[in-house]
Order: sequence, then structure tokens, then C-alpha cells
Amino acid sequence: MYGLPGFNVIYAHQIPFFRTPKCKNCVILALMKSTIRKTTYKAIYRLLDRVSPVPFDCGELCGCACCLPEGDDLGIYLLPGEEKIFTGCEKWLTWNYDDAEDYEFPDSWHGKIPFICCNTPPVCDRSMRPIQCRTYPVAPHLLSGDDVSEEKLILILSDIDAPYICPLIEANSVSVYGSDDDGGDDLMLDERSLKATYTVWKHLIKDPLIRDLVKLDSDEREFFVPVYPKF
Repeated sequence: MYGLPGFNVIYAHQIPFFRTPKCKNCVILALMKSTIRKTTYKAIYRLLDRVSPVPFDCGELCGCACCLPEGDDLGIYLLPGEEKIFTGCEKWLTWNYDDAEDYEFPDSWHGKIPFICCNTPPVCDRSMRPIQCRTYPVAPHLLSGDDVSEEKLILILSDIDAPYICPLIEANSVSVYGSDDDGGDDLMLDERSLKATYTVWKHLIKDPLIRDLVKLDSDEREFFVPVYPKF
């Protein structure tokens, strides 16, 4: 991982290949090419802006644990093509760029991957939160079939290895498997939010790179808690 302090970032897809940026503080990064257009990402952001996992600020339950890093390296990767939404010069974000080949990403991933960290936690520009922030605490999972056409997308409770415990994941895990000690209806994930998130991932996995990522994560799971659609 490396940063580019003092430089503006111009993505390779933003300028013709035969031109060079006029700004002396600009560099060109060769990021992965996604089939998802900027307009589609904007539409996805608008859709997810209309829903929320619960009808209140869930940060009140955990002290904004997922927004307040314990170290300087807690951040999130953007999905392929999602950087089109940003300028790369947002002051509330620190931008780093990793080589896909250096980490456990799908074999189809080549080039740089934007890794962003919030500079003002827990305050951020909520209208610009990345997709994987917006869709937490659920994650996409592909149930295997005999071939790709028979695979089925479902949403599961996120199993990301995080340095905190999400109360919503705890409460909804209890709800799925049943217990006398439930988390209360107010902690149950909103059906409209789940439906919108499912719609988003149905569109996203049409991109081969994103599908490969979801498939890789799915194949590596030995255990998961399904939440949508209901079985």
C-alpha cells in the first residue's frame, strides 16, 4: 500500500491515452476497468440513500465502532469502477492504492485498487459513502449451482473480520436461529433496506470482476447466516 501525498489523482479512464495531464501535481493510475458506468453507480447511491438497515442511527448502539478505527490502517476498498464517483481529492478521505496481485483478490483482478480511509470519523459525507459501507451489516453470497446460470444470490450477515462486534449482526443472528433472548424488533433489519441492497448486488455482480470477488468470498465461507430472501 502506498499513498500519494501532495498529488492529485487522474484515473486512466478519465483522459485519452495519448494525452498527459497538464497539472504538475497529477499522476495517472492504471485502475481495473469495470463494465459498470458512473451513472449506474450514482443510481445505486441514490437508491441506497432512501433506505436504512434500522430506523435510527445504529452508531448509537456501538459508539460508531465501524467508523472509528483503532489504527491508521482501517479503511475500505472501493469496488471496481466505483472510483468514478469520486475526484480522488476529497479532503475527508485518505487515498491509497494497492496492487491487486499482492493481496487475496480474484485472479481476474489486475492493476491498482483504491483503498480509502476516513479522515474525520465518525463524521463523513454520507452521500458519498462507498457501497460496502452502505450495505453493511449484510454481504452478498452466491449459492453454488452446477453452472453459473444456476447460482443463486442471497444476502447474509457480514462475516468480515472486524475489530468490533456489530449489535445488529448479533441481534439478527439470534433472530434467524431463534432464542428466548432476542435482540428486540427495533434491531431487526428493515425489509425495504434488504430488498434494495439485494437489487443493488444483483446489478453489481453482472460485472465480471465484482462477480469474481463475490464468488471467491462465497467459496471460502464454511458458515453463513442468510437473511434475504427468506427461505
